[in-house]
Amino acid sequence: MPAVIEVRHLHKRYGAEVAVDDVSFTVERGEIFGILGPNGAGKTTTVECVEGLRTADRGEIRVLGLDPLRDRAELTQRLGVQLQDGRLPDRLTVDEALGLYGSFYRKPADREVLMDVLGLAGRRRTPYARLSGGQKQRLSIALALIGSPEVAVLDELTTGLDPQARRDTWGLIQDVRSRGVTIVLVTHFMEEAERLCDRVAVIDRGRVVAVDSPAALTERVPDGQRIRFRPSVPFADGLLTGLPDVTGLTRQGDVVVVTGTGNALNAITSVLARNDILAEHLRVDQPSLEDAFVALTGEQSGAGARGPDAERTPDAGTARTPTADPGGARDPGARGTREADAADHV
Repeated sequence: MPAVIEVRHLHKRYGAEVAVDDVSFTVERGEIFGILGPNGAGKTTTVECVEGLRTADRGEIRVLGLDPLRDRAELTQRLGVQLQDGRLPDRLTVDEALGLYGSFYRKPADREVLMDVLGLAGRRRTPYARLSGGQKQRLSIALALIGSPEVAVLDELTTGLDPQARRDTWGLIQDVRSRGVTIVLVTHFMEEAERLCDRVAVIDRGRVVAVDSPAALTERVPDGQRIRFRPSVPFADGLLTGLPDVTGLTRQGDVVVVTGTGNALNAITSVLARNDILAEHLRVDQPSLEDAFVALTGEQSGAGARGPDAERTPDAGTARTPTADPGGARDPGARGTREADAADHV
């Protein structure tokens, strides 16, 4: 089957600043595909080009076989978008918001069912201003799904949520995928991508540095295993550093930390046992997606914004605000305004 989303050699710059540099990836039907990277990496600019909110300088994009710009009216009926930062009128209730957005589409979902699935049935008459952060996120997801989309793009889904609300939202996304919706998840949370995504594209400084499953990416991590223990008696480092799968040994007080690959754990415990050394409080840390990200980009995921190319949250008047006309009717100058302000939203 053809890919649901195809992005080929996408390039976008704002003045002298290159936001997206030759980005290519595909998204297959039915998967949760992550776009992963630090703030300022170009994630939001990439998905805005996919959504048709921005015009790429060059490259080719197809979503469900459609051109996001030329076929915008048709694509909007089949693509749902959860905005990175969107706001509704304070007095608009949950039911009113879903009714309004549902009126934009040819085949809207049953909003009663949607409220029930997303845990909003008890808040149907609650004004937007009185919803909690988690409830606002649930409503944002519901608005992305009200048009019964084939593909949903969710941008920074759980930013600002507490840990329990974040995990609840992850469960909702898995339920949405089980209903047949292909999901593109834009995030800088490593745990979120590791939990939810079938594959991820790691983007750093506007370029794709890897596309693979989270498990496959972690397998690329050098010195992946970290084996920590407190030896029952002292021993010389050379007892372990000479083993084939051991790549390093450090000491943190009386705790020994050994890094290695492959069969390192079995080799270490065998040598210790032969020398009558007990490995007390033994702990083995396997590599994570965070480790893979650092290996690929040289950065921690929480590095935050980087100077002038930092990815900042747009205010309510920019392209990230929900439009009341998914069919494409807009002020003729809207795109020009978005492009002029774009350097603030890379």
